[in-house]
Amino acid sequence: MNFAPSSASGSAVHITRPMVKALFVASCLLSIVSWYTTQEGMALYLSRWFALLASLGVQSALVFVAWLIGFSRGKKAMLIAVYAITAVISIAFSYVSLYTWFSARERPMTIERKLYDALNGAAAKTDSILSSAIAEQQKHVLALNELTAAEKSHGYISRAQDADPYLANVRAAVAKEAQTYAQSYKEGSGEGVRYTAFDRYTRLALESLEQMKASQKGIADYRAQAKPLDPTDKQLRDFHKAYDSIAWPSVEAALHQDQFERPSVPVYSDFVDRTASSQEDLMNAFGELFTAPTGRHIFSLLLAAFIDIIVFLLAYASGPYFFGSQEQRWVAAGASLDALDDQVFVRNLLAKMTPGIRGMARIDSDSLSCGEQQLCLLLVAKGLAIVRDEDGRRYYLLDQGVHERMLETLSDAGFPLRASMGRA
Repeated sequence: MNFAPSSASGSAVHITRPMVKALFVASCLLSIVSWYTTQEGMALYLSRWFALLASLGVQSALVFVAWLIGFSRGKKAMLIAVYAITAVISIAFSYVSLYTWFSARERPMTIERKLYDALNGAAAKTDSILSSAIAEQQKHVLALNELTAAEKSHGYISRAQDADPYLANVRAAVAKEAQTYAQSYKEGSGEGVRYTAFDRYTRLALESLEQMKASQKGIADYRAQAKPLDPTDKQLRDFHKAYDSIAWPSVEAALHQDQFERPSVPVYSDFVDRTASSQEDLMNAFGELFTAPTGRHIFSLLLAAFIDIIVFLLAYASGPYFFGSQEQRWVAAGASLDALDDQVFVRNLLAKMTPGIRGMARIDSDSLSCGEQQLCLLLVAKGLAIVRDEDGRRYYLLDQGVHERMLETLSDAGFPLRASMGRA
């Protein structure tokens, strides 16, 4: 009869106690980190006491369920479901906490730089428009000076047509104004009504030109003193101070355009660098994650998930060794039946082993105690041993891995084993 080897026959179950304790301590330390981030995330929405109690419950459930999954034989599906639900809650609030922590340090600077770029672009576009308007208005002022002088010298200037829309409108306005005095002031050279009207429009054009230059200087001063890390409200306030003083109707008239697209001013609600409440932080964290995730969102989520995954793996790995593997529990149960210490029980069992025909460890069933008999029957049921009749006697043939692990349990002799050896 061929022996069915155990799948764990090549791995050592006996792990040194310090290693187990180190894994246990590592899982506890990471659990504290996960608890803190979960508690901070819950505190954004709940009161401090509710967040403290809820986070303690969630984190305790994560660790203990991970340990139970590691060495429990039944109801693993239910335990995994419980762990998945609590892990989702823990990861969600840990993500909010981490994102808020990162955001409090990086988000204001990012938004301030973004607003600075937007305002600088609007200021550059405004400066370009003002430069074009000033250049045109200077031509208008020069032309109006010439028209005023020509009206004084020759007259009849308002009757002529002009290719420039601005000057054409001035000629039409002067002519229309002069019509009301047609009987009193005849058209001709000299300082008449038309000369006075041209001179007035020249002064108005010159005033508009000075306003444009002052507005351009205000925009230039804003661009010189603006800083990318100024608070968003200060940046917008300084920009509006320079932007709102621009006489846009005069600019439109100088550029011969009734309406044109003015540079758009950013809206403050799109560049809020600091939240008003902790609940707003929580809503921003989830809202931006599902609508426009950035590297900060992804990193915070991965870090929160990484902590809980590592906690699970450490607890899952250390739990069975910390609380004892299956075979250790079988040995402990057999030792209890014989009222012996575990190591004394294993030593007595190993002392009864003899080599079989093929060199495999075998135990005569007649020499077994009650607890040893139960252990061998369980090993047979688990496929770690077989029953074989040789020379009219019944023997248990043990798997090589089981034999090896039993010997390893005696490598560090406990006090009961040393005491029994002394008595022997």
